Amino acid sequence: MRIPIFSQKIYPYLLSAYRWYLLTPERSLNIAYQAALEIKSIEEQHFNGNKIDINSAIYSNSVMDYFESDLKRQLKIARMRLTEFQASRLFSNESHRKASQKTGIDYPSQALILEKLNFIDQVISKYNNLENPVISPRLENQAKLVKVDALSAPAAPQKIANQNPEPNKKQRGKADTMGILPRSILSTIGRLQVELDPNAEQDVVQNFRQTQRRTIISIRFILLLIIVPLLTHQISKVLIVGPLINQFRNTETAEIFLNLEMEEEALLELQRFEEKIKFKNFISSAPPLSVEEIEMEMEDKAHEIAERFRRQSANAIKNVFSDILSVGAFIYLLISSKSSIAVLKDFFDHVVYGLSDSAKAFIIILFTDVFVGFHSPHGWEVILEGASRHWGLPANRDFIFLFIATFPVILDTIFKYWIFRYLNRISPSAVATYRNMNE
Repeated sequence: MRIPIFSQKIYPYLLSAYRWYLLTPERSLNIAYQAALEIKSIEEQHFNGNKIDINSAIYSNSVMDYFESDLKRQLKIARMRLTEFQASRLFSNESHRKASQKTGIDYPSQALILEKLNFIDQVISKYNNLENPVISPRLENQAKLVKVDALSAPAAPQKIANQNPEPNKKQRGKADTMGILPRSILSTIGRLQVELDPNAEQDVVQNFRQTQRRTIISIRFILLLIIVPLLTHQISKVLIVGPLINQFRNTETAEIFLNLEMEEEALLELQRFEEKIKFKNFISSAPPLSVEEIEMEMEDKAHEIAERFRRQSANAIKNVFSDILSVGAFIYLLISSKSSIAVLKDFFDHVVYGLSDSAKAFIIILFTDVFVGFHSPHGWEVILEGASRHWGLPANRDFIFLFIATFPVILDTIFKYWIFRYLNRISPSAVATYRNMNE
């Protein structure tokens, strides 16, 4: 029985694809092992065989950023390939091993596989908490001191005690909370101990580097959240969505206007052009234009307006699909950057809560007046009309008025609840300043 010529040609490709499939576990394990070797090499060459500490003061910030990016890249490769190794072994059985032997594949011994897996686990297990933001013990102690001072303020102790009851803990009286020495003396002694600590300078440098890294990561992530969707919109509109829309939407037979408002705008422009020609014809010293000449100029202007609105309609359709891709890119950034979001949240907490009470009150009043204040309906109306024009939708006045009548009210309610529920506990003095300035 002769094998068809087509089968003879395609058989080598099928065989090589099958060999590639059978070699997937070994290939994944070798790539993960090489990534672990790269991490181990960095540890031995630059950190004396110890763990790569991204907060170390041994090298400069640029060098540590280089080591950190290389470490994260190798860890990502190792973990992804280990997952691929485990997943591919789920589909591996005795029949696959027999088939691999027939195709000339020799699997490594089980002892070698276990040795590589053990080495990979030893290397990457040191960096399981690398994605979490690191806070030094000194910063934790400072945060605890701030919380203790906030709880010991005269305006809030009873309220917080009632909100966080501890039934298993015996309630102490005021006499039990008082020490032998005043708190100011104890705090002074604690501050002197910190200043006399031989590691104080290193802790200060480390804390500064952590703050600097947090600021750089936050600003870079904010820029990514702004730039990536904009670039996705423009690139997809020019390279993907635009050519597809131009191909499927025939410019000769396509509708000029997507909605009635665009048609009314075009007719109004043509009417003004006609009135302008007649006005110039009346006041000009040149010979007046004939009716035929006026009709020719009107026809040229009508074609120009029609072409412009046809491009505007096509551009609105392109904006719809490009915006969908931009939103997808934005959501992907949020999903794939959980560690950056945690750092960004910590950055905003330090910035916002580090402001003075008057600055907090000023920002709150500015925000509320812009979005839910007396003049905010005009701003919301401009935004909604611009969005409808961007997508080629008719500006529904009833929907706009209904949105303005409900959404700012909901925002105002949420904002007042946030002030009452959270800001009143965290910074009661800022709330008092806000109320005085608002009155």
